[in-house]
Amino acid sequence: MIKTAILTISDKGSRGERIDGTGPAIRSQLEDKGYIISYYKMIPDEISEIESELIYLCDELKVDLILTNGGTGFSERDVTPEATKNVIEKYVPGIGETMRMKSLQITPKAMLSRSIAGIRKKTLIINLPGSPKGAVENLQFVLPAIPHGVAILIGEASECATSN
Repeated sequence: MIKTAILTISDKGSRGERIDGTGPAIRSQLEDKGYIISYYKMIPDEISEIESELIYLCDELKVDLILTNGGTGFSERDVTPEATKNVIEKYVPGIGETMRMKSLQITPKAMLSRSIAGIRKKTLIINLPGSPKGAVENLQFVLPAIPHGVAILIGEASECATSN
C-alpha cells in the first residue's frame, strides 16, 4: 500500500470560486489500484505555501507519494515546478520526460508542460497538469513504475530488481 497525498494548486479553487475536479479524478484512479489516499488539500498558487505543504507532507506526515496538480503551465502564477525544485533533494527527470513524450502523442500542447518529479527524503513528488483529463492521462503513463520506485525509496526493493 502506497500512502499518497494529493495537493491541488489553484487560486480560484482555494478561494471557493471553482470546484476541484482534478483531485477527485486522481483519487479515483489511485483507489482503484489499492493506493491509500491519506491526505488531500487545495492551496493557492503561492510558492511559499506550496513549499511548506510539500515539506510538511514529506518530513512530518512521511507520505510515500505526493501528486500535485495545477500550476505547471506558462501563467505568471504557475509556480508548482519551482516550489518542487526548491524542496527536492533528487531530481527524477524520466517521469516528466515520459509524461511529455506520451502526451505529445495526444496533443502538441504537451510540450508546454513544465511538470517535474523529484525525491525528498523517502517521498516521491510528481507534478501533474491541472485539468482532470491531463492529470489522469499523465498519471496513467507513469503509474506502472511508481510502486517499484517507492519500494526502493522505503527500502523494500533494490534498484536491481529483475521484475518489470
